[in-house]
Amino acid sequence: MAMRQANPPSSTVYVQNLEERIKVEELKSALREIFSEYGNVIDLVAKTNLKAKGQAFIVFEDSEAATRAIKEVQGFELFDKPMMLDYARTKSDVTVEKEGNSDELEAHKRRRLAEKERKQASEAAEAQKKLKRAAATSGSEPAARPAKATRGAGLKSSNPAGGPVVPEEYLPPNKILFLQNLPEDIDVDGLTSIFGRFEGFREVRLVPGRKGIAFVEYEAEDGAISAKQNTTGMALGEEGKIVKVVYQRK
Repeated sequence: MAMRQANPPSSTVYVQNLEERIKVEELKSALREIFSEYGNVIDLVAKTNLKAKGQAFIVFEDSEAATRAIKEVQGFELFDKPMMLDYARTKSDVTVEKEGNSDELEAHKRRRLAEKERKQASEAAEAQKKLKRAAATSGSEPAARPAKATRGAGLKSSNPAGGPVVPEEYLPPNKILFLQNLPEDIDVDGLTSIFGRFEGFREVRLVPGRKGIAFVEYEAEDGAISAKQNTTGMALGEEGKIVKVVYQRK
């Protein structure tokens, strides 16, 4: 029986319910052999991380091939599991690059990264809410998160109203970045030479009386997203300190 597609037609097919115990290369080989019957497959993505297991993306040269594949392969059993197919919600990198140029591809990647980080922030907040609800149901309140001694001027409280606290790593995109674990001798010029390379850079702000932290502001989220993506985990100073780059809490 044909399944109703939830997403509008595109050249990328989203495949679910794949056997997770099969090695990725073996799975990709089997998928390519099956889907090549319906058109030219220009890319095939299947990942090994836990959240992406059991899923794959088949990128065709055109949407007509994707439509044929969905119609014919829907429910087809691969490694004893029926595949569930739909059009992908967004265009693949390969498709964007094929239809546009390198600037459009970079903008597409930034939008995808921003969406991913917003989703992570939402999931983290929801997990915190569930913990609080569970604690309330059992009649006990979860222990309050201790205030960090490293909070400096200009830093917002991590829990101003006693609500769910989203871990720094999963904060949603913001045009202002918060840098931590900086070398003590780093200055505005040094940070500007690093972060000024990204689109829409406005300024670097050090915190008076506090070493090791700083703020970097951009005109829009896109610049901050690109800067965070390219500087997270970088080492600075003679000691090679690993700098932590996160979005400022709103």
